[in-house]
Amino acid sequence: MHDSNNLELGIIGNCHSTALISKKGSIDWCCLPEFDSPSVFGKILDDNIGGTFEIICDNNYIIEQKYLKNTCILVTKFSSGKNIFEIHDFMPRYLKKDNKYYSPAEVIRYFKLISGSPKFKINYDPRLEYSSCVTDTFIKDEFIVSITRETNYDSLYLYTNFDKKSVVENSEIILKSDGYFSICYNEKIKPQSLNEVFSELTRTHIYWLNWCSITPSFSEYENDIIRSAMTLKLLTYDKTGAILAAATTSIPETVGEVRNWDYRFCWIRDASMVIRVVHELGHKNVIRRYLEYIINLIPDKGENFQIMYGINREKELTEKTLNHLSGYKNSKPVRIGNAAFNQQQNDIYGVLMDIIYTEVKLFSDVEDQHEQLWSITKNVAWVINDKWMTPDKGIWEFRGEDQHFTFSKVLCWVAIDRAIKVAELFKKDKKNKKWILLRDRIKKDIFFKGWNKKKRAFTQSYNSSDLDASVLLMEPYGFISANDPKYISTVHAIEKELSNDGLLYRYKNEDDFGLPSSSFTVCTFWFIDALNKIGERQKAKKLFDKLLSYSNHLGLFSEDLDFKTKELLGNFPQAYSHLALIETAMNLNKTKS
Repeated sequence: MHDSNNLELGIIGNCHSTALISKKGSIDWCCLPEFDSPSVFGKILDDNIGGTFEIICDNNYIIEQKYLKNTCILVTKFSSGKNIFEIHDFMPRYLKKDNKYYSPAEVIRYFKLISGSPKFKINYDPRLEYSSCVTDTFIKDEFIVSITRETNYDSLYLYTNFDKKSVVENSEIILKSDGYFSICYNEKIKPQSLNEVFSELTRTHIYWLNWCSITPSFSEYENDIIRSAMTLKLLTYDKTGAILAAATTSIPETVGEVRNWDYRFCWIRDASMVIRVVHELGHKNVIRRYLEYIINLIPDKGENFQIMYGINREKELTEKTLNHLSGYKNSKPVRIGNAAFNQQQNDIYGVLMDIIYTEVKLFSDVEDQHEQLWSITKNVAWVINDKWMTPDKGIWEFRGEDQHFTFSKVLCWVAIDRAIKVAELFKKDKKNKKWILLRDRIKKDIFFKGWNKKKRAFTQSYNSSDLDASVLLMEPYGFISANDPKYISTVHAIEKELSNDGLLYRYKNEDDFGLPSSSFTVCTFWFIDALNKIGERQKAKKLFDKLLSYSNHLGLFSEDLDFKTKELLGNFPQAYSHLALIETAMNLNKTKS
């Protein structure tokens, strides 16, 4: 694992929100009550005023961190000679007697005494509402409460069996027996106790073990696959079935630059990969909920389908900047909301049809939905017929001029291909004559205008010589086969031009912000997967092992990797990176001789 890595954070959560905990045991990011709520601890976005919950020990203590096997319970161990204790951090999640999940807006820190009499101080410093105003903290009989009154009224409750005055005043605490902190967005009705908290820890432990037991076993990379699968689960929002792109906002793609975006939303494009991967992992419920989320978003016949939505299906994601925060490593601005929500990206229709085809194929029992889905299928085919020749912003959301991106055209082909397959399932063969002609026309167009003879590769956009990692997805989407000479030479051309010490550029032509200095992690996984599929398994495996070594100490990936230092950059942990990790690892297992 890499030492230059600064996103040395673990994630805990309960499918309503998450918290990020540093290698030293401090909570440095947490939004309550939901993923996209204002932060209550936001140190990752401002060292001074962001807010944190730190455990301060003297320098003799050695700190180690790991997850309890097959769970999302994070254990940070502090040891100094015979004085040893552990903190088990988690957010409760388990089934109740009524078969509903208990997932409160709450972070529990269980302090387990291992030996001796460890000493520490607590720096409990919540800063509510993205620390945009003063947070006052008061000691009450049953809890410690923190309140903001200036802009929005907000409050946070801390329950503990430690001395509350010592906690608030940063006085030394000697650990004589197990203890706990319970950070709650809502005031508790029942009194808290150590036994109650221990019971929550045990039930949450069992929940995760049961969840992991559904996942099939693999002869290679099993731990990487399971950790990634659990991380994806943590980015799933129980209430609607949405899956978030990442748990954070504004961690920059390059330190000191302005490519800082809010990723606490659901990008529809990631959906087809989510469904493909999660289906193979056996978690059907996640797929069903996610499909429902997307199908419930689909607008009336005339309205445009957006590339992304809020986790509660919000359509307006207006972007704002929080100028009072200095940003991750002083990389301003800090943004909330995301202006990309109203961009025109034609590839979205291919993703949508891929999802609808999967839904009809997997869940043939939901016939009440089928009429609606057939309406949408006809509508999408009509839109593609109308729009496939128009330029758009492309998969990378270029904020400049629209272009004829090859990947967008491929996804227009996918839209019609899946519409044809849906028509076959619904026995609506009349439509297909027209659609098959359209599918062939789009394919011919891509082979003619997207192929560059000189480069021997499909390029980023029509009649261009720039290469782009997104065209590697032609094969997984079924547009071209892995043994097609044009695909094989495209993979080799991309390796030659876009690979840098085994890591990939998305593209190298200047975009709105100049040449990127970091690699988009998902592209490297796509490349490794493509190498494996064209028969270069040993090379793919070697590159895959190298890429895995760049994860943080807990096996987690963000969006980007710095080419030189291999530092993790971009929002964290990133669903797309972990999805691609799982898919690549599963495919390497399949090609094993």
